[in-house]
Amino acid sequence: MMLRARAIVASVIMIACIGCARVSSDGSSGRHAWTHPGHLTVGSSDEPDNLNPMYAHTDATDAVDALIFAPVFRYDTHGEFVPELATVVPTYANGGIAKDNKTITLHWREHVTWSDGEPLTPRDLRFTWRAIENKHNNTKLSAGWDDISAIDVPDDRTAIVHLRRANAGILGIFGGGGGAAYPPLPEHLLGKLADLNTAAFNANPISSGPWLLKAWNHASSLEFTPNDRYWRGRPKLDAISWHIVPNPDVLIGQLRTHEVDLIQSVGDGKVRDLSNLPGLTLARHRSANWRRLAINCTRPGLRDVRVRRALAEAIDWDHLNATVYHGINERAHSDLPPDSWAAPTVPFYRHDLAGAKRLLDAAGFHPGPSGTRRNGTSELHFNISATNKPGNEQAEVQMQQELRAVGIELSIKNYPSSLLFAQNGPLYGGTYDLEWSIDTNAPDPDNQGEWSGDFVPPKGANTSFLRDPILTQTSDAALRTFDRAKRKALYQKEETRIHELVPAVFFYWQTAVAAYNDDLKGYRPAEYITDNWNSWEWSL
Repeated sequence: MMLRARAIVASVIMIACIGCARVSSDGSSGRHAWTHPGHLTVGSSDEPDNLNPMYAHTDATDAVDALIFAPVFRYDTHGEFVPELATVVPTYANGGIAKDNKTITLHWREHVTWSDGEPLTPRDLRFTWRAIENKHNNTKLSAGWDDISAIDVPDDRTAIVHLRRANAGILGIFGGGGGAAYPPLPEHLLGKLADLNTAAFNANPISSGPWLLKAWNHASSLEFTPNDRYWRGRPKLDAISWHIVPNPDVLIGQLRTHEVDLIQSVGDGKVRDLSNLPGLTLARHRSANWRRLAINCTRPGLRDVRVRRALAEAIDWDHLNATVYHGINERAHSDLPPDSWAAPTVPFYRHDLAGAKRLLDAAGFHPGPSGTRRNGTSELHFNISATNKPGNEQAEVQMQQELRAVGIELSIKNYPSSLLFAQNGPLYGGTYDLEWSIDTNAPDPDNQGEWSGDFVPPKGANTSFLRDPILTQTSDAALRTFDRAKRKALYQKEETRIHELVPAVFFYWQTAVAAYNDDLKGYRPAEYITDNWNSWEWSL
């Protein structure tokens, strides 16, 4: 996970209502008999790891935080900014962005409050910036915020953000979710704490968004009630129950029995099972989620780029996509979406077993008695880690078999998502070898937080731990100009370098499929960050 705000692109959402024969529950409402009016139950396989976004690393947190918090801007279905706490999006034309690119003026909405009735003002934004920069806080990522030299608050309606240097992605850190995009936090509650690392707020926050967290029943559910003080007004629904169901088969079963109304991301292998379920809408759309094989470049054996390249060539990625993932998703060339204005031209790694063996020979690794390649005392035996989902293990087993054919042994060691992505977990702690998961982007192509040597954990999300001066310089240069032509050329250079050094193998862009009770109205799946961007409009 990283700071990335993506180029504004249109996503195509195809919504197919499957078997929508209606059953009236009362003879007049037209609702299904199983629908509980006003009460939406969402089924999710993952649980947030923290509700303070400064410390959280999971998509589940992004989704839940979109219900609780009001950011300065939200993203709509096309990745365009929607003013939230700010009344307008700053531009050159409206004077919000100064000509020197170092001053951003935010015009704040009047009469916005926290759920406890205290005013929510630009002072909370200034406090949040100071908290992120506080070295006592174990902030997961500070990219973008580091470029702020001061935030002036002349009054409750204005924040003037001063930058040390130009940052083309600066508005993205004020956006709704993903990477280092954090909403304002309440100074009146947190301002006197030395650090926020163990603050009670992290598990039981007050709200600035449309929903209040009523209860977090760990490993079971999160319960939400409307925030009557939300500036847009009370949401249309009366309650949201967020059920945590790690087993995808059980989750699909609960959709069939109407225990849940909505699954926001149906597993690839389950879509066909739902195609004839009455009263269900399936919504398919490209999401800005990309799956990759991450490689820890500091681990023995993996320090050699030839070994990393051999990994990339030994696995038949097209076959993996067609079999385990049912060919639903679009193969990825890079971590920049193919419909982004910054999308590079980068080839796929070819599937070449003979070539992989030659690379390993050149690196000095030769087959030992067991067939596993060795170089003196060093053996090519790696762990691969993912979250505890059957589809992940199926993919890992297929990779395990294919790598064994070239003399690389793979052991599978999976974790709950809350542990894998924890600040001190295997990924950010650097104790993994290979990692198989999905990352997510927001509308600007800035990906400095993932590839720059300046953002190796605990300073950022460069979990490949690769410190390459070219990637560090190029990713930074791309952020320091607002000229799209120059930025595109720099991202082409950066992505070409990533392809050469193989800190990760990009696998696919996810085709997201949401399945929901067709009594649910106003639900509009988004390409970026979370489908919960407009939850105040939902009705049931």
